[in-house]
Amino acid sequence: METQAHSAAIEIENLSFAYGHTWILEDVNLSIQELDFVAVIGPNGGGKTTLIKLMLGLLTPSKGRMHILGLPPSKAAPDIGYVPQDTEINRSVPMTVQRAVLMGRLRGGGGMRRFTSQDREQAGQVMQQAGVKNLAHKQMNDLSGGQRQRVMLARALVSNPRLLLLDEPTANIDTHGQSWFFDFLQQLNSRVTIVVVSHDLMVLSSYIKSVVCVSRQVHFHNRPEITSEMLTATYQCPVELVTHGRVPHRVLAAHEDDSDA
Repeated sequence: METQAHSAAIEIENLSFAYGHTWILEDVNLSIQELDFVAVIGPNGGGKTTLIKLMLGLLTPSKGRMHILGLPPSKAAPDIGYVPQDTEINRSVPMTVQRAVLMGRLRGGGGMRRFTSQDREQAGQVMQQAGVKNLAHKQMNDLSGGQRQRVMLARALVSNPRLLLLDEPTANIDTHGQSWFFDFLQQLNSRVTIVVVSHDLMVLSSYIKSVVCVSRQVHFHNRPEITSEMLTATYQCPVELVTHGRVPHRVLAAHEDDSDA
């Protein structure tokens, strides 16, 4: 039986972005297919978060164009779920876990509205899946870092997105929590395209299908491996990656570009 081809979830053509006179991304060409599981790696300040914000429609390209699920990013927003860095959560606003998850039902809705029984049912389902339903009436400020990120994942999923973008989602989670998080993402990947920015390369290498290296320019690698050569080219310093399967081992495959990006 032939494998069914997927259409592009993300299409970027000749895109550049600058803050003032400083170019953050230059001449980016990238195509990510639906149901891919993509790791976005690169040095701090290399443009990873900027690329995610462009996909979300929070920033506008200085040059070039981008389509998400066949639409401009702002119009695709209702079909995009987003899990930010833990540091982006405003802890000064009192909010229960249930309320935080329900807020995900407002994306693309044009403002505040009353939550329906369907909203609450969907929120209950995703909280159950994310393992936080028992925390529904707790305050977000009282949760651990791992619990907060599970809540943010539930909030991103409550509107049934087709594309899930995650920016350093496990930065403040212990090793066990990271494994649970990526196991859960792998299950979701059967129906959701996943793009995750992360420095947890040893954990990621067991789950991903492809890699995007970002350091002002962007290179796409259509293989589920993160090699030392890829890291050296991206981070501009020698790096040796050790990955953990049943037996810890070095990954030393030859570095090759798989696209013209």
